[in-house]
Amino acid sequence: MGKALFYHLTRNPVDVTLTTLVGKALEQGWPILVRGGNRERLEWLDQKLWQAGGDAGFLPHGMAGGSHDADQPVLLTTAADNLNGAVYVVSIDGADITPDEVQAAERGVILFDGHDEAAVAHARTQWTSLTNAGCAAEYWSEDDGRWQKKAEKTSD
Repeated sequence: MGKALFYHLTRNPVDVTLTTLVGKALEQGWPILVRGGNRERLEWLDQKLWQAGGDAGFLPHGMAGGSHDADQPVLLTTAADNLNGAVYVVSIDGADITPDEVQAAERGVILFDGHDEAAVAHARTQWTSLTNAGCAAEYWSEDDGRWQKKAEKTSD
């Protein structure tokens, strides 16, 4: 049973934080699904991921809708379907992530912009929804430049 990890972004933008998290998940051998709210934003992120990845020069990934979605180590999508069998599911820009997804995954990750009041309010709603459904959850903040766990809820 996985847990939900909430990352309150106040210093680094979503592409920088996502690159770090995706890199660590790939080191674990986990297939990853990144779910966003709109295609244009995912296309922007697609370009950022091709330029990331340290020595490799990029993080291997693909946009959903191709013939090899199931084979992608990192799949960017707006759809609810987990087309690549991901065990590391990331929500950006308020995209939905369900309690069933979190519980079936190793990690359900919610990245939200701490400078956007609507994004913070939505993340609070997601926290309540997931923890009320019995999901374990952790809240992480980068207020002082380093990630620190600020809250934790164990599963029921």
